[in-house]
Amino acid sequence: MGLSVAVAACLHAVSAFAAPAIDKGYIRSLASPGKTVLVIEYYGGNGKVSDRKGYASTSGFKAVSPTDFEIDDKSRIHLYGVTPCQGDMVNRKEGYSGACANYAVRQLGTLLKSAKVIFCRAFMSEENRRAQDATCYGYYNFPGHLDSVDMFEEQLVSVGALRVARGPDGKPLRQDLGQAEAIGKHGWGMWADPRVVAQGK
Repeated sequence: MGLSVAVAACLHAVSAFAAPAIDKGYIRSLASPGKTVLVIEYYGGNGKVSDRKGYASTSGFKAVSPTDFEIDDKSRIHLYGVTPCQGDMVNRKEGYSGACANYAVRQLGTLLKSAKVIFCRAFMSEENRRAQDATCYGYYNFPGHLDSVDMFEEQLVSVGALRVARGPDGKPLRQDLGQAEAIGKHGWGMWADPRVVAQGK
């Protein structure tokens, strides 16, 4: 489902920066036949790119948790500000019954497997961490059917695989995902289960 991509990437609740709009043409240009390309841009406090790292894999990148995927054996990307529901869920329309976490891992895995390019943004303070808080976009191209660049978190929240996490004060950590969560709550994914709906109240 192609949704409009948020321009502002809010990576931290207390120290967000307004990143420039993503360049979809640039992201598309990174595609390489037979490989999945991952590019991470690291931003300084001034909102400008301080460093950029690139990776390419013939086997793609693997989801290792509902919100994490491996870069290599030393580091991983953590999608910031989103979380699966708690416990188990049932979605009869999709034929799924099981752990919320497993459902989210499956959905993230689908996004990773289908993406030609994965483009992530993170603060420069994340660069050498084992799990790097980031927001990520995927470039999807199926000739004659789909050619789009979509935010991972927005897609996962809109299909009910994840929901917006809340801070200690109860406020959502990702204000930019409010519309995506509203879409998900129309009965997609986790929101098809009344028990999950009750959790969110």
